[in-house]
Amino acid sequence: MTLARAVGLLLGFAADAALGDPRRYHPVAGFGRLAGRLEHVLHRDSRAPGAVYTAVLAGGAVGLGVLAERGRPAVRVLTTAAATWVVLGGRSLAAEGALIGKHLDSGEVEAARARLPHLCGRDPSSLDAAAMARATVESVAENTSDAVVAPLVWGAVAGVPGLLGYRAVNTMDAMVGHRSARYRNFGWAAARLDDLANLLPARLAAALTVLGAPVVGGSRRDAWLAWQRDAAAHPSPNAGRVEAAFAGALEVRLGGRTVYAHGVEDRPVLGNGRMPDAGHVTRAVELSRVVGILTAAVAALIALLTRR
Repeated sequence: MTLARAVGLLLGFAADAALGDPRRYHPVAGFGRLAGRLEHVLHRDSRAPGAVYTAVLAGGAVGLGVLAERGRPAVRVLTTAAATWVVLGGRSLAAEGALIGKHLDSGEVEAARARLPHLCGRDPSSLDAAAMARATVESVAENTSDAVVAPLVWGAVAGVPGLLGYRAVNTMDAMVGHRSARYRNFGWAAARLDDLANLLPARLAAALTVLGAPVVGGSRRDAWLAWQRDAAAHPSPNAGRVEAAFAGALEVRLGGRTVYAHGVEDRPVLGNGRMPDAGHVTRAVELSRVVGILTAAVAALIALLTRR
């Protein structure tokens, strides 16, 4: 089983790198629609209904994964590969980040502003080119952990149930885990479960960012120092780790005033370089790819050693 899981993870990673997200009938989009309907039924301004919502959807995803993983080793390779391909978002993340970087490099600020919502939940209307470059680097860093590293880690230790369960939790967090008036209480369980699910993957992502920094001309020393010095001040127990490591690796300064649809947050400063520009966006995308490749190798090794 361990060999089938390792091979399936590597095949799924390769499929995401080559093909990206399914163009039609994406299962994650279907899950999102189901989650939206269940929210419509259960939503109350209370934590208890939100906990039921989270348990039903996460438990259902894990149960589906248990059923999908049954069968001969060859079948398990295919189901693991398919699940890995579906839940990963590395190619799509890189494509969006690279496109925004290209627009910024060409001075096409309005085009970059139009693309930014495809990458993150910030309000781009008041952002200039420098602020959009910062937002893009931060989002590429955070989503490298959420959309690449964490799914591979959970797939390595828990197979298809881990892959589908993690993606369900992360999708719910993106939908209802906000600090807005509507979701502050209802989304509490989804947000806390997502924090827990990303606790170790985010730190692995930061460590692999330090390791891979020289590949993109970055500083391994500065990545380590920024991670250790600045990450704990970030309001997220996980995002700050990888964002700080990216800031140090690219020798830029991240953080500061951040405008979301639900309000404004003042984020701590991460790193001590200059503000990022279009070139740093391009390097952040390349660093994300490097971290993804390193994670795939680590995940395959974990899968091989888990049962032993």
